[in-house]
Amino acid sequence: MTSVDLAQVPQRLATGAFILNSGLQKWSGDEETAAGLHGFASGTYPFLKDMDPPTFLKALSVGEMAVGATLLAPFVPGRLAGAALTGFSAGMLGLYLRTPGMHDGNLRPTQQGTPIAKDIWMLGIGVALVLGNGHRRAEKKAAKNAEKAVRKAEKRAAQAEAKVEKKAARLARD
Repeated sequence: MTSVDLAQVPQRLATGAFILNSGLQKWSGDEETAAGLHGFASGTYPFLKDMDPPTFLKALSVGEMAVGATLLAPFVPGRLAGAALTGFSAGMLGLYLRTPGMHDGNLRPTQQGTPIAKDIWMLGIGVALVLGNGHRRAEKKAAKNAEKAVRKAEKRAAQAEAKVEKKAARLARD
């Protein structure tokens, strides 16, 4: 069982609950919602054009619920949850970057683009989860190596001390 890094809990709870809720809402979406979201997404990602809008909406819903559940599940490692969130938010930001009218020429969001531009925060959280506590591992490794070096030095010092005592005892006998 993977232990949860407490520093990740707020990030995972907030984004996981938000994305899970979004997926649950889309699950019961109507034909109009399906057509609108499908049209929007297929304009940016042409490979989606052949997909039926209701099927697209269900697939999007399942994907969001899976990402949300992954973030909320404490047994899922932070790096894996972060990878799922990073992929999801990168796809959303692709919509933002490629869809006309979402931003001005300098990437500042328009009113239409603001709801998607906020996904930059989810990308940041995803990357932070992927990076995890690598710095802690490096610190632990450095501490372990330092402890090993100290033990080695203490052993050498004890051996040197024993040699000196042995020579001193020999000299005292002679």
